[in-house]
Amino acid sequence: MRTTDIVIIGAGQAGLAVSRCLTEQGRDHVVLERGRVGQRWRGSSWDSLHLLTPNWLNALPGSRYHGPDQDGFSSATAFADRLVDYARSYGAPVVEHADVRSLRTRNGRFETATDDEAWRSAHVVIATGWCDRPAIPAMARALASDVHQVAPSAYRNPDALPPGGVLVVGASATGVQLADELAAAGREVTIAVGGHTRLLRTYRGMDIYWWLDRIGHLDKTIDEMPDGARARHEPSAQLIGTPDRRPLDLATLRAAGVRLAGRVTAVDGHRIRLAPDLPATMAAAETRLRRLLDRIDTHIDPHIDAHGLGHDVREPRCVEPVAPADAVTDLDLRAAGIRTVIWATGHRRSYPWLRLPVLDRHNEIRQYRGQTPMPGLHVLGQRFQHRRNSNHIGGVGRDATALADHMAGRRRPPAQERADAPCL
Repeated sequence: MRTTDIVIIGAGQAGLAVSRCLTEQGRDHVVLERGRVGQRWRGSSWDSLHLLTPNWLNALPGSRYHGPDQDGFSSATAFADRLVDYARSYGAPVVEHADVRSLRTRNGRFETATDDEAWRSAHVVIATGWCDRPAIPAMARALASDVHQVAPSAYRNPDALPPGGVLVVGASATGVQLADELAAAGREVTIAVGGHTRLLRTYRGMDIYWWLDRIGHLDKTIDEMPDGARARHEPSAQLIGTPDRRPLDLATLRAAGVRLAGRVTAVDGHRIRLAPDLPATMAAAETRLRRLLDRIDTHIDPHIDAHGLGHDVREPRCVEPVAPADAVTDLDLRAAGIRTVIWATGHRRSYPWLRLPVLDRHNEIRQYRGQTPMPGLHVLGQRFQHRRNSNHIGGVGRDATALADHMAGRRRPPAQERADAPCL
């Protein structure tokens, strides 16, 4: 049994962010990673995946992006490489290929066991992330056996799928990106649309994330939300990160030949039942987008030139709505030539190794600002853990800094809680 002060489970951006803070404090700790550093970015993403946030926004504690393309969008592989460099930059004590098998307490200490060794510690930080396991609905089991099913984490490119049409279930960021890629490859694509967040890639000359950062949208805390549980399950935005900053939404998909349909409500062999709610779903997303753009417009003032912006930010906005499509309520996969279903239906968290009473009825870890009901057990990188961007690359640093200070028995003034703040 090895001993350390703090065990961190997971060497993605969250685990490495808090590790960097602890290193600056001189705290003894270890980071256990089931694969390689940044494993999920490297092993659970499709070939063409790029980040949705621009490089300038993806700061980690003690490290900003210093490359030549501040406004560009890193590929998943390039970002995984950046995490490797980040870990090396401060000598992160990472143990790779250390799959955690159990976490329990004994004699007032935590015991974390992997296949090869066990660690005793006073603190444990679970930093396995929000996007842990595909949340494939139970009705997928009723799909005909000759229909190929795949989760986005197992999808790589169009050529890896069987020939024929594709049904993409889910229209958040992942679903629309995969539908777009498959349509560009010449596939016949249908997308089943549920609740989603429509965003523009650029607005009035600036990237949408520049505006979200500027108006404080990303800094909104869970305490400010009327329904915290609902806020943590907000659908990700319909966006894509490309050099030409092109938009990607249901209108662009339809223009590319993608067929739009409502939510999947039932599966029976080759028959798919669809809700007749597509027009209402699209209208609700449109209303939310208009409210956000109204907030941005309110923020624009006569002094905006002082920030080095062009006059196009004050030009009247022109945002084309997505016209409702005809609601299809029944889909015969065989008749439509659909051979593959991609379940882009989000993620869930799974903790089969967690032997501690901290899970709620939904098998989520109960926590507030990263603190669980069990003293010494913490989480990091959760959706809306404290702020809207708590699980974003550029937002996890503030939570990591606060968590490191908490474990050291210190509190940091809110003004100092910045993603790039030194971990003192």
